[in-house]
Amino acid sequence: MAFLWAITLLWAFSFSLIGVYLAGQVDSYFAVLSRVALAALVFLPFLLRQKIAPTLAIQLMGIGAIQLGLMYLFYYQSFLLLSVPEVLIFTIFTPVYITLLHDLLEGRFHGRYLLSALLAIAGAAIMRWNSLNDDFWFGFLVVQGANLCFASGQVLYKYRLAHWPVATPPAHHTLFGWFYLGALLIALPAWLLLGQPQYPTTSLQWSILLWLGVVASGLGYYLWNRGATKVNSGQLAIMNNALIPAGLLVNLLIWNRDTDVLRLALGAGLMLVALWLVSRHQQKH
Repeated sequence: MAFLWAITLLWAFSFSLIGVYLAGQVDSYFAVLSRVALAALVFLPFLLRQKIAPTLAIQLMGIGAIQLGLMYLFYYQSFLLLSVPEVLIFTIFTPVYITLLHDLLEGRFHGRYLLSALLAIAGAAIMRWNSLNDDFWFGFLVVQGANLCFASGQVLYKYRLAHWPVATPPAHHTLFGWFYLGALLIALPAWLLLGQPQYPTTSLQWSILLWLGVVASGLGYYLWNRGATKVNSGQLAIMNNALIPAGLLVNLLIWNRDTDVLRLALGAGLMLVALWLVSRHQQKH
């Protein structure tokens, strides 16, 4: 859980950094490409040292293409349609996708996990359900595309490591280069075909892209997916929604956006109850 809590705090800043400084100012496809390329460079030395079967490398690339490449394309477009709080609130469905996808892969159904995920959704809805703009239905669908990609990648990576063909799989950091290369196979063609000549114009924007690429993406996804293999699917689902109060809190304290603190506290409390519900049994699935 420590990895997931740490990255939750790290990613809490990403929503506002993108929404305030990049959305509508820097081409979204270029922003996605820069994040993925920088993250790939971080893990390239480890990838060159560790040899794995081509089939497994392709599987890891496919997971990265879904969780990072496709997800980012949806994610960055959502900030052009929605405000930061709206993007946050529309991510509340990710836990349900995680629990159902994981149970589908394992051929089983955990009612307790689904109940806890729905409880987490209720907590997130309490936090922020205010007036939405006219394009919110389209924005909602775009965010759901991002949610499905993010949930699928986490579940598939967890499943792949749990069913590695040998008893002891290689260390995570030696595998993750393939993950980012897969994302790059999506981000690069998307930028070449759909990108616009709208590049960062300030040192702050370049610094934010560097931070998002090396730290939030490079370090963040590595630690998050590594943490996903150490918890059960129910805990993983709930931790996805912990990003919402963290992101709203950062938005409130630093960018001074209107946020109902009482509703934030009530919703966070409900999420903690949901996390306790799935943490009573520490068996990993």
